[in-house]
Amino acid sequence: MSKSVEYYLSKGFDKKSAEYFAAGRKKITDVSANDDFTLTILFDNGEKRLLDARVALAGGNTADILTSKEAFKRVYLDDSRCISWDLDPSVDSSEVWENKIDLCPDSCYIDSIPISSN
Repeated sequence: MSKSVEYYLSKGFDKKSAEYFAAGRKKITDVSANDDFTLTILFDNGEKRLLDARVALAGGNTADILTSKEAFKRVYLDDSRCISWDLDPSVDSSEVWENKIDLCPDSCYIDSIPISSN
């Protein structure tokens, strides 16, 4: 049984997050990097959304990802369907977890904007 927006608001969620969780969590099915450091993300409900990765990655160990288009374009979906980058592409991030930057699918949806399908 899903919970209502009011339930999530009572737990301290902001309105946008409460609406997202009340409607049901989404899974990422595809991601592509754009030249302007945004990501085009496709979700399992068919929505295509745009995320400004400069905002999403601010404050982390992301200098190379945010300054190099080549590094930024190495984005991929990991086994958990999180948007990810390997800091060192020669290191297997499934074995060395400190090598990976990843973004939560929930925050990617909440912080992104819809792209018109026209």
